[in-house]
Amino acid sequence: MDSLWSDLQRGESAPLLPSRAQLLACWSLDSSITFLNHGSFGACPLPVLTAQQHWRDRMERQPLQFFGRDLEALLDDARVELAAFVGAEADDLAFVPNATTAINTVLKSLSFAPGDELLTTNQEYNACRNALNYVAERYGLKVVVAQVPFPIDEPQQVIDAIVACVSDKTRLALLDHVVSQTGLVFPLTELVQVLTQRGVETLVDGAHAPGMLPLNLHALGATYYTGNLHKWVSAPKGAAFLYVQRDRQPTIRPLTISHGANATRTDRSRFRLEFDWTGTDDPTAYLCVPEAICFMGSLLPGGWDELIATNHALAIAARRVLCETLQIAPPCPEAMLGAMAVIPLPDGNPMGLQDALLERYQIEVPIVPFPTTSSRLVRVSAQFYNHLEQYEYLGKAIAELLHEEGSMKKHQ
Repeated sequence: MDSLWSDLQRGESAPLLPSRAQLLACWSLDSSITFLNHGSFGACPLPVLTAQQHWRDRMERQPLQFFGRDLEALLDDARVELAAFVGAEADDLAFVPNATTAINTVLKSLSFAPGDELLTTNQEYNACRNALNYVAERYGLKVVVAQVPFPIDEPQQVIDAIVACVSDKTRLALLDHVVSQTGLVFPLTELVQVLTQRGVETLVDGAHAPGMLPLNLHALGATYYTGNLHKWVSAPKGAAFLYVQRDRQPTIRPLTISHGANATRTDRSRFRLEFDWTGTDDPTAYLCVPEAICFMGSLLPGGWDELIATNHALAIAARRVLCETLQIAPPCPEAMLGAMAVIPLPDGNPMGLQDALLERYQIEVPIVPFPTTSSRLVRVSAQFYNHLEQYEYLGKAIAELLHEEGSMKKHQ
């Protein structure tokens, strides 16, 4: 496998692009499952997992050397590679296990006054909305929820819905970059700009964005931004980052307060000292981020730009196939899609349909209960190992199951 990809990168003794079988051989995904759910947890390629094992071997050979002498510089090196990938300064980034941790970190670090308002949308990810509710209850704050429609006709509807909810009490806006439930890509550049002009800090839940969309955090201007790296970057599980604007870093503390809190060193910022060591853990997922960026960026001649465009095109084609098969109108413009697409289905039992797709057709795909518990959205992901025939198979399977549901209702 290593030889294959070395040959592919050199252009020697291999086709210009790998065959589907060669490509799938670089992931340990179960070949008996039609896996259309990269978006939930990602899927780490075998070369990156091999690199992680090398780091773990080094860690276990001499733990004191690894943690006490080497780790700080290793994290610095990994952060430099990440910074170049997301368009930020390395010292403005901290590694965290996942985006939910980062959202909690920021919310629990900030100070609020009773009566302050926290702004979010009806499409915010449930775990992060729970964190927002917790802080609101603790400090006596009001959570204001902007109603972003779905289906939706244009990005301006997102901006209008959110801006209409801003008041002189709005302190912070928690916004998705890519919505988990609906797959919508929010017009984040415009949103951050207009909210900043109104004096509202922005906390962006970009869990899906790195590797799905081009990122330039410096140009974006969000106050705080978090993204998972185990999803579309395909790093090992437990790799994510938190970006904090330089002037806000003194107030942002990790969830776990450790040795860095009273460190006397002056060669590194307090932000760096506290986040780089919160106690003994396995940091190898962070150290593999450069390997994941390199590997995924080597899959196509055009690197990450071509990979992002290819996955976007596949998501659009997948949605088109599903909409035609199921005779459902597309719920949003193609420009509001990244590498996921969502199609609304008739109301029913979401988990029952999801389970049936797996048990009867060996298809792994989420059926999302949004906006109500009986609503059903099928959300497909498009990663480079997927192909159009898989979505055609999904469409036929859903059509059969919906037909069965309809027949059962007639006889009830």
